[in-house]
Amino acid sequence: MLSSFERLLFIRRVSIFQELRDEFLVKLASAMDELSFPSNHMIFEQGEEGRSLYIVVSGRVRVHLGDRDLAKLDAGSIFGEMALFDAEPRSASITTLETCDCLTLNQLQLIDAIEETPEIAVNITRALSRRIRELNGKINTYEAELKSLKPIT
Repeated sequence: MLSSFERLLFIRRVSIFQELRDEFLVKLASAMDELSFPSNHMIFEQGEEGRSLYIVVSGRVRVHLGDRDLAKLDAGSIFGEMALFDAEPRSASITTLETCDCLTLNQLQLIDAIEETPEIAVNITRALSRRIRELNGKINTYEAELKSLKPIT
């Protein structure tokens, strides 16, 4: 478990919280829950309803669709944020690769945070845009690989 001070120092380094006022971050950090998961534990499954954003404090997780890996996330990475904005089911599954500690922020906490400090919404939008660009790059790579394969005759 992180102390209040350690939690503040940690979230200050997370991309979506950078450049936000310390007074606000202290309040936000104290509202977050801390969860621990064992290795090879599915935190959530594609299609489940989601109401929380997760921040990896320690350990690593993999983002996947079935057996296909989409990404591996380390400490400081966020996941689960899409469900907070669109109320749609989770778009992918998350499984721990090793023992993992996470902080969580639920939908109501995030809405309150955005009302108080709208910059968070801009920072989350930037994080989502980066993630979409990365996935687009992977799609382009896969398409190029498929085109380079010659049919067997």
